Amino acid sequence: MEQYAQKKVDFMMLKAKLNFIKLSLIAAALLILISWLFIFIVEDASISALFSAKNALHTKQFFQGLVGIHEEQPAFFNIESWKDALSLTYDTLMISIIAIGFSAIGMLLTVIPAARNAAEGTLTLSRKWYNWLIFGFIRCIYVFSRSVPELVWAMVIVFVLKPGILPGALALALHNFGILGKLCAEVVEDLDMRPVRNLASSGASSGQLLFYGVLPAVMPKFITYMLYRWEVIIRTTIVVGFVGAGGLGQQFKLSMSWFHYTDVTLILICYLLLVGFVDLFSEGCRRLQK
Repeated sequence: MEQYAQKKVDFMMLKAKLNFIKLSLIAAALLILISWLFIFIVEDASISALFSAKNALHTKQFFQGLVGIHEEQPAFFNIESWKDALSLTYDTLMISIIAIGFSAIGMLLTVIPAARNAAEGTLTLSRKWYNWLIFGFIRCIYVFSRSVPELVWAMVIVFVLKPGILPGALALALHNFGILGKLCAEVVEDLDMRPVRNLASSGASSGQLLFYGVLPAVMPKFITYMLYRWEVIIRTTIVVGFVGAGGLGQQFKLSMSWFHYTDVTLILICYLLLVGFVDLFSEGCRRLQK
């Protein structure tokens, strides 16, 4: 009877899950249909207008400019242009390293109080009345930090400081601090508590529980998340550069504004090389962890 009852419960749960999936697919299809109807009926958009002769001419001219047609000396064939571009690439790399460094330090200083099991007292085996206040305060900072886009942070910081590497790094650090904090706090909350209890039963102090029971267990995932966010930061540096936050992004905007299309091509080449290098380095670090 017990096995029959369990099978019945499992069947009902599976049926409910399938019904939820079915309703989700229907809702997604309706949302897509309504969106396209809005585009074509309300906004009176036309896909055929994208393929007009005028747009085709502009596209042709743009790509000809990128490959250097009708230019005497394209930037990607100029040694001095390469030196300037590589210098900006180095600046972009420094922006990303400073940003992930600041955000990681902020996360490590706040992640334990931001974990729910620390607020409850099950992590440190010490219950204090103010733990929940600290937990709520830090979690609110995380939400605010990651809710403001990097571009907005960069615009505010550039307004206060002069344009350069530091504003870009601070903007990226502030946004990623909230993301890293939330991700790593959830890692701490999902921690297996048995080693911590074993240490506590052996007479370990709260500091010893933290350094010998918690940090060794969570650091591999912390490092994985930091490497992942570093990859994201590299891809975002070009965006914050649009508002004067330095690096390849700032020069990319200037080159586009001045119609120096071969400079744009050179910047894109350097940017792709940088992203590829960071991805390979990050992947290598993750393999070493395993």
